[in-house]
Amino acid sequence: MRTNYADDFPLLKNSSENGKRLVYLDNAATTQKPAQVIEAVRNYYGQYNANPHRGAYPLSEKATKVYETARERVAGFIGAGSPEEIVFTKGTTESLNLTAGAYGMDILQEGDEILISIAEHHSNLIPWQAVAKAKGAKLQYLYTDTNGKLTREEIAAKINARTRIVAVSQVSNVLGIVNPIGEIVKKAHEAGAVVVLDAAQGIPHMPVDVQALDVDFLAFSGHKLYAPMGIGVLYAKKEHLSNMRPWLLGGGMVDDVSEQTTTYTDGPAKFEGGTQNVEGAVGLHSAIDYLEDIGYEQIGRFEHELTGYALLRLQSIPHVTIYGQESGHERTGVISFNIDGAHPHDVSTILSSDGVAIRSGHHCAHPLMRHLGVNATCRVSLCFYNTKDDIDVLIESICKVREVLKLGAK
Repeated sequence: MRTNYADDFPLLKNSSENGKRLVYLDNAATTQKPAQVIEAVRNYYGQYNANPHRGAYPLSEKATKVYETARERVAGFIGAGSPEEIVFTKGTTESLNLTAGAYGMDILQEGDEILISIAEHHSNLIPWQAVAKAKGAKLQYLYTDTNGKLTREEIAAKINARTRIVAVSQVSNVLGIVNPIGEIVKKAHEAGAVVVLDAAQGIPHMPVDVQALDVDFLAFSGHKLYAPMGIGVLYAKKEHLSNMRPWLLGGGMVDDVSEQTTTYTDGPAKFEGGTQNVEGAVGLHSAIDYLEDIGYEQIGRFEHELTGYALLRLQSIPHVTIYGQESGHERTGVISFNIDGAHPHDVSTILSSDGVAIRSGHHCAHPLMRHLGVNATCRVSLCFYNTKDDIDVLIESICKVREVLKLGAK
């Protein structure tokens, strides 16, 4: 059984920072790409590059085939009932904006409620703010407890007969907490509401089955799943997609156009106006193959062990505050922390001098930062190609921060 996957990732083998080995711990922002994915993209441009769904010549037909085969692969990967329920987008942000603009704007009425959590990424918050303002609906919030978790009591109290849409993340991009999606979906559907799931931080770490979860919409990005940037997925139940108006107008999504009117095609093509990112779809297909070759059971076991090790080492350092639940299976390898007296940007800069790449800032989650009572945090985010050696380098560098900033030892 393999225990080190870093060799599959060319950037991790070849890159260094300030003469030091790169310790890449910003996987929640974007993951590195394995050689298999890079080769799949290179092979596409070398053998299949053409505009799909446009030409009757062989090269265009090949491009169409690899694009639609990628759609089928994604549908199988997330347990969709049909490839017709898979829309390719630029990423999670576009998928959520599409849902809010093409679904929320049409079904919401004045006085209806949209429910999101206080821990949402801005991409699953700002679109709902805009829709609520435009439609006279109310945007309500689920608040986390002191461990960063959404409790059963909070869910039951906030979902009611006025709730029409519940939009939540599967996993917090700041705290790494896995939300109780089953409980949320059950309560939402009992109230007649639909559920929009932001799976961007969940799907790299755990299997997702949209039919088992029974979510109405689901969004994720390829670049957080070891695939290229610029490709994303929106899953929607077929009955929702068929009733949604097109959102991006242009070529490829029409049935007929006259001087004054247009009729639109059916299925996901209705939402994929313009030339699509075939390269990204091919890369996403390859990334899914790569992940499934490893297996989520292996990934989960390895990442859980690594996260436990990182938390234990961080907890041993004086002057370090960790935000959210500090142990257990109901979290992934996203760890937010601060060092007393040190601004997160200063911490990140000092760590960078040792080749350690972490995130610092508000992580596109201003409301959660205010809920936590901080302006910013340091964020470490782990994945299966990280190692305990990476954690040891991180800890050694953190232990120098207060001394470098003349705040005292450690």
